[in-house]
Amino acid sequence: MFLVRPKRLFSRKREVTASSRHYVDRLFDLDPQKVLQGVMYGSLKQLTFLFGRLSLARKLMTRDMKNAVIGNNKQKANLIVLGAVPRLLYLLQQETSSTELRTECAVVLGSLAMGTENNVKSLLDCHIIPALLQGLLLPDLKFIEACLRCLRTIFISPVTPEDLLYTDATVISHLMALLSRSRYTQEYICQIFSHCCKLQHWHSCGFKSLPQPLLCANGPDHQTILFNHGAVQNIAHLLVSTSYKVRMQALKCFSVLAFENPQVSMTLVNVSVDGELLPQIFVKMLQRDKPIEMQLTSAKCLTSMCRAGAIRTDDSCIVLKTLPCLVRMCSKERLLEERVEGAETLAYLIETDVELQRIASITDHLIVMLADYFKYPSSVSAITDIKRLDHDLKHAHELRQAAFKLYASLGANDEDIRKKIIETENMMDRIVNGLSESSIKVRLAAVRCLHSLSRSVQQLRTSFQDHAVWKPLMKVLQNAPNEILVVASSTLCNLLLEFSPSKEPILESGAIELLCSLTQSENLALRVNGIWALMNMAFQAEQKIKSDILRGLSTEQLFQLLSDSDVNVLMKTLGLLRNLLSTRPHIDHIMSTHGKQIMQAVTLILEGEHNIEVKEQTLCILANIADGTTAKELIMTNDDILQKIKYYMSHSNAKLQLAAMFCISNLIWNEEEGSQERQDKLRDMGIVDILHKLSQSSDPNLCDKAKTALQQYLA
Repeated sequence: MFLVRPKRLFSRKREVTASSRHYVDRLFDLDPQKVLQGVMYGSLKQLTFLFGRLSLARKLMTRDMKNAVIGNNKQKANLIVLGAVPRLLYLLQQETSSTELRTECAVVLGSLAMGTENNVKSLLDCHIIPALLQGLLLPDLKFIEACLRCLRTIFISPVTPEDLLYTDATVISHLMALLSRSRYTQEYICQIFSHCCKLQHWHSCGFKSLPQPLLCANGPDHQTILFNHGAVQNIAHLLVSTSYKVRMQALKCFSVLAFENPQVSMTLVNVSVDGELLPQIFVKMLQRDKPIEMQLTSAKCLTSMCRAGAIRTDDSCIVLKTLPCLVRMCSKERLLEERVEGAETLAYLIETDVELQRIASITDHLIVMLADYFKYPSSVSAITDIKRLDHDLKHAHELRQAAFKLYASLGANDEDIRKKIIETENMMDRIVNGLSESSIKVRLAAVRCLHSLSRSVQQLRTSFQDHAVWKPLMKVLQNAPNEILVVASSTLCNLLLEFSPSKEPILESGAIELLCSLTQSENLALRVNGIWALMNMAFQAEQKIKSDILRGLSTEQLFQLLSDSDVNVLMKTLGLLRNLLSTRPHIDHIMSTHGKQIMQAVTLILEGEHNIEVKEQTLCILANIADGTTAKELIMTNDDILQKIKYYMSHSNAKLQLAAMFCISNLIWNEEEGSQERQDKLRDMGIVDILHKLSQSSDPNLCDKAKTALQQYLA
């Protein structure tokens, strides 16, 4: 009995394949009418093969053959394997094909595209997009709608490169013109635009068989292309369409056009439809009686416009409408996707504004509400749909990611908010667990949250120490993508501040070697963070730690950093040198081993084309060297450096004058051995004359410092 059923299953599979072959064979018939029937209708025998029951087959005999593949991915795959796609595309492009046949071919291709991602890849390999775009040039509206529907289905697939829409400069203009043809063209075109509008520039798509796009790495991005083709003006009036689907797709289109784009946002804020400005239309779409999808997308539009500076952060439409709407979306009554999108959009809205962070933190108990994101699904979950529950279980990590992001934004500036976040149930444990999650996005969000909270001096001394967060953080730094390394290394900078109890165990765990390796990274942010962390580590550190840092960096790497084209890298490297050269025994020891190289570096910077801050920091390093017992001789025996100090004493910038004065004061201090000889040499250089002039300066700091220095000559 058990041997028969597998045989029958195999037989049925063979029958389905045979029916697919029969269907494909009909496409190659010489009789155009039979080809049309092959696309639209199936024989009674064929449908019996497909559906197994004669009664059902008879019923389907009157339906379009295209329905045979709806919801049947196996049948779609069979048709693709048997070569249906090239033939359908051939028929679609043939001038001798009737409009009805072309339309039905587009419909069937669209149905095939709704299958698996492999189906879409197969369609792309057959160059379906150029064929469909060419089809849009024909006058028949039904055919145009069928082509657009198919294009929409293909472009919303994650395997389709967005840049394929931009291969021909005339395509966007033609799509804009087609917007007025029907509500279906409006819906499909807006949907295509919203899925093909990305911020990043073009990159290699990986589809070798596809034509290369005209959009190059240095060309305009998608937002700019659509904007320049009049997307705002052509789509704005669709926001008041009688069709909900059209309104919704137009709204989604604006949400991606405005994202991180000041040009689009500034334009949107001044556009009006039927006498009403777009921000007012968006606010109306935020109302509670509107569908959740519409509320969320409207909030995203207003958020992007606010972040771009087109709407003030204290505008009532942000404070009283957008922010409360997004907080509502975080409620546990909402679906998983809505909670995720609501939290992430709110995190983006308040990310850089202290007042919005404070308002959000006290709205509807948001901080406590977010804690539920980590408990999903709870044992008393209201979800009774098994499929929905299974879906949510697979995507629960997205909730954790969104919660971490929002907590990071909430705690970015305010100490009281950070305290409330950390006091939330098991918060530090959740962050620590998040650092080791399998999902890269969750790990990144957890590190961002930790980084935000690490700005708190109090929390660095208490909660961070109690939970030893430096351990999982160091583990993250050992092997992670650059996007995580950047945030993790920023967090480490804070944990290495002198008042952080984590500083010592981090040092003992081999952090110096790790940080020195970061300074050699091609990634600018990692170089900055690596040298910044070393700078914090060197502050008031023991001589051994300072020596280990210099040994780990090497003289060659130190010069490389001092020659870096980025001013942040240069400033942090100078800050590191300044911290290394502090306290006399340390100054003398370091200059005895690295003095020649350091003096050479100082000379190069003072001679170079650098800003005031860089030169001020460099002069402060010289002042530290001048404070050494033996190290100051490296300055006194270097006439070139002495002339540079003299030059900056008379500089037009008071900051540089003051920094040069510190050098002189440390060199002539008369309580130290050899001070008389140093004073005499500097007097012969004309330093005393400059001091007399500066003692009459209108700047009180310069005046006082000059008088103090002159007293050393009189003592």
